[in-house]
Amino acid sequence: MKKYIYRVCMMLLAVMLTVACGSRASQTGQNGKENAGKEVSTSAKSGAKAKKSKKSKNTEIRKTGNRKKKKGVLTPTSAGSPYEILLVAGEDDFHSGAVDSLYSILTDDMAGVLQSEPCFKVSRINQNNLSKNLRLCRNIVIIKIDPSTYSKCKFKFSRDVYAAPQIIMTIQAPDAIKFKHFVMDNRDVIVDFFTKAELNRECDLLREDHQPYVQEEVKKLFGCDIWAPTELTKVTVGRHFLWARCERFVKKVEQDLNLVIYSYPYRDADTFTEEYFTRKRDSVMQRNVPGPKEGQYVITRKEFNLVSEEAVHGEYAMIVRGLWEVKDYDMGGPFVSVSRVDEKNQRVIVAEGFVYYPNQAKRNVLKRLEAALYTLRLPDELDLEKYRYDLEEIIIEPED
Repeated sequence: MKKYIYRVCMMLLAVMLTVACGSRASQTGQNGKENAGKEVSTSAKSGAKAKKSKKSKNTEIRKTGNRKKKKGVLTPTSAGSPYEILLVAGEDDFHSGAVDSLYSILTDDMAGVLQSEPCFKVSRINQNNLSKNLRLCRNIVIIKIDPSTYSKCKFKFSRDVYAAPQIIMTIQAPDAIKFKHFVMDNRDVIVDFFTKAELNRECDLLREDHQPYVQEEVKKLFGCDIWAPTELTKVTVGRHFLWARCERFVKKVEQDLNLVIYSYPYRDADTFTEEYFTRKRDSVMQRNVPGPKEGQYVITRKEFNLVSEEAVHGEYAMIVRGLWEVKDYDMGGPFVSVSRVDEKNQRVIVAEGFVYYPNQAKRNVLKRLEAALYTLRLPDELDLEKYRYDLEEIIIEPED
């Protein structure tokens, strides 16, 4: 009798395990389809008012869409710091120079800073050494070169495969020479893709935790909304001007983080020129951001300005990266500025972040401020039910 009961119990247990495994496999298959590498080939519009920016030759560009995926309860948090990338390749790819060609692109100097600083911190490993722990890295690029499998160069990418937030990009090519040409032709878009991914992650963090006092003052002064970093606790308000800042010491080195917002009337298309922007910026800073002594104030180092026209939230924006300094005083650093048109009030709203952090790496602190600039919501955007505060990411594939 005991043997009979034992057999029945074992049979029931086996049935339960079979059903559970089948359900698990079905769920895994469904998730696999969702996470499968997406090949992108259709064109995208860059925004109603934005001018077409210069892109690599023979490429098509589109917005990726469906950027966010809800993190599962059991999904681990990705490892690594912002702007870190793990580069994975086969042994032959290291010898052919393919790895070096992509590494040099990812570690090229960041635009808009005076001292040499790479766009990303990159680690390189052989694909045979991609352990379970390393698969949790927040940004992974996998090189796959095989003439028997691939006839042309392509990008693929997946999100949150092993951890969240995570992006795994795969670059396919039939041979090393074509791979080198492909990544070199599209170097700007590769850097832009991962940069925007990191900026959007920072926007997600700011959405959950931002400085409420700055948000309140911006709404009162401009009728806008913005998510500023919580450490910006000192606020100065002027005429059509707000300055939020943080002055602290990091490892005995002074670190000043600054966010300014100001507005001026929108005249015509000539308002969005480098000359007009610089003249207006210097005028605003002279009135509102003084130096240590009387007669000193923040000015723009005009010879270092990098101006681009982009679509921010689907609308035209002028992005300026450059260097600032204090007149007649040894003090300065990088800044990034986003200028947008508030059509409702016929004015230009400028949001800018600038940093003073002498002789130290500035990439991460400057990018944190830059992310806050993109969370700015103009008056006619406040009531939108589904407002996209993040930046559209792009990925490319060569034309046939």
